[in-house]
Amino acid sequence: MNFVFVPGVNHGGWSWHPVANRVRAAGHRAYPVTLPGLSLGDDASGLRLKDAVDHLVHEVERRDLRDVVLVGHSFAGIPISEAAPRLRDRLAHLAFFSAFIPRRGESMAAALGPDLAAWIQATAEASTEGTLEMDFETFSTRLMPDEPDRLQRLVFDQLTPQPGGYVLDPPEGPELRTLNIPTTYLLAEKDISLAAPGPELAVRLGVEPIMVPGTHEALLTHPDEIAAALLQSITPAHPQ
Repeated sequence: MNFVFVPGVNHGGWSWHPVANRVRAAGHRAYPVTLPGLSLGDDASGLRLKDAVDHLVHEVERRDLRDVVLVGHSFAGIPISEAAPRLRDRLAHLAFFSAFIPRRGESMAAALGPDLAAWIQATAEASTEGTLEMDFETFSTRLMPDEPDRLQRLVFDQLTPQPGGYVLDPPEGPELRTLNIPTTYLLAEKDISLAAPGPELAVRLGVEPIMVPGTHEALLTHPDEIAAALLQSITPAHPQ
């Protein structure tokens, strides 16, 4: 199997490395992807959601990957949902980890509510590159609560500004349930950062959430459990 890992807001492919290493150790190939604008030094000016989706599709096609398990964390639930119809013939499974499941026409910003959406719009417009940055208090209390301060700061220092267009643009693809692709939703037990309760997001996919320990950043703090749950979830449909 070819696992393609897509990171969430302000994160790069590095955030999936611990899980990806364990997936490789289990005999699979793993490809963490960093979306445009999210590598240190990238110019994020003018990037839109379509650019993220195009990049993801290009990476899969460029490597000519087949039997793909496409995995998205957090915001990445949107680009992997948009990429899925274009990659349909290459996909074996879709997997979401504490991820946003989009409704057609509803951006991630809109899903967070009108006040926060207005703040995101204003912040992106005020930035020279149209980006959004996360402050340490928000990160430590919402994405990684109850973890040691040194670990919180180590992860926070890896973050890069998020292209605002990624979260402001509404998805336009079909409902995932219409694609008939085997799907998994993993949910961190202590995640308090999602735009809607995790079980409700899983219902949009027609699946029950698979609970795993940790917070929104469990892919870094609990990679053994995330990798094990991910591999176990694909085994019934795709035995090794």
